[in-house]
Amino acid sequence: MSRLNLLLLVGVVIVAALSVASGKVWVPLDAWTAADPRSIIMVELRLPRTVLALLVGAALGLSGAVMQGYLRNPLADPGLFGVSSGAALGAVLALYFGYAAQLWLLPGFALLGSAGTMALLAVIAGRSGSLILFTLAGMILTSITGSLTSLAISLAPTPFVSSQIVTWLLGALTDRSWDDVKVALPLIVIGAALLATTARALDALTLGEQAARSMGVDPGRLQYVVIAGIALTVGASVASAGVIGFVGLMVPHLVRPLAGNRPSAILLPSALGGALLLTLADSLVRLAPTVSELRLGIAMSMLGGPFFMYLLFRMRRRLA
Repeated sequence: MSRLNLLLLVGVVIVAALSVASGKVWVPLDAWTAADPRSIIMVELRLPRTVLALLVGAALGLSGAVMQGYLRNPLADPGLFGVSSGAALGAVLALYFGYAAQLWLLPGFALLGSAGTMALLAVIAGRSGSLILFTLAGMILTSITGSLTSLAISLAPTPFVSSQIVTWLLGALTDRSWDDVKVALPLIVIGAALLATTARALDALTLGEQAARSMGVDPGRLQYVVIAGIALTVGASVASAGVIGFVGLMVPHLVRPLAGNRPSAILLPSALGGALLLTLADSLVRLAPTVSELRLGIAMSMLGGPFFMYLLFRMRRRLA
């Protein structure tokens, strides 16, 4: 393991311990005993929330790194695929029709939304493996699913349902349980394993598509693996935490100067960095001196928006 990965892993452990202990009421780690009543807060509330933050952060960070390597675009983000907006649409429909009363139905609808978007993306993009067609297909699906989500909010049967939909779309890890972890864990692990297999092909793509073909890379197969991996990781993340943006954009840029420019070299650091960033952000929103807890999706947008503008200005200076 490289020094960077080791440092990130140590950071993840420290931040995870902080996440378990921190909140409006601090619970010291030595309270983790069956005899201490405060252990219930840690085991049933904060521990599953921390595990979910680690999983979602790692999934989004890895997805962003793979996407930037595959599209060879430093501004690429998992939302560009339309998978996150498709998963959001599925969850919104569950809330709209009142199916979210059953705990497993909202994640189920979100995963169906991501799977449906993945299937449409594969059909539209076809077998050509064209990066331009692939990107345009993702943009089209993002626009369609986003407009349908807005329509559902506008036609919500009651103000409560409309408020519930908007609140969920803001993204948060509040009131998550071990049931949410059970839904997200296997899907994120499978998706991450698929994305990890693309490392060699992503390195070959840096030489150009023709060179990659000569090195044995099948663009069509690579496209399907990327679609499936990101659909699983991002879909499971949206299903369990709502829409949380910019993690996949920021983390690869933060680790790239330390890990190198090879796409394969930043996959593991991006996963660890994503877990570190999202868990730290979730701890900070709990500690913020606000009447109600700041939504995690809003906090990440407040970080990601200026970061995105910085990247745009930096690219503009390079092109000038």
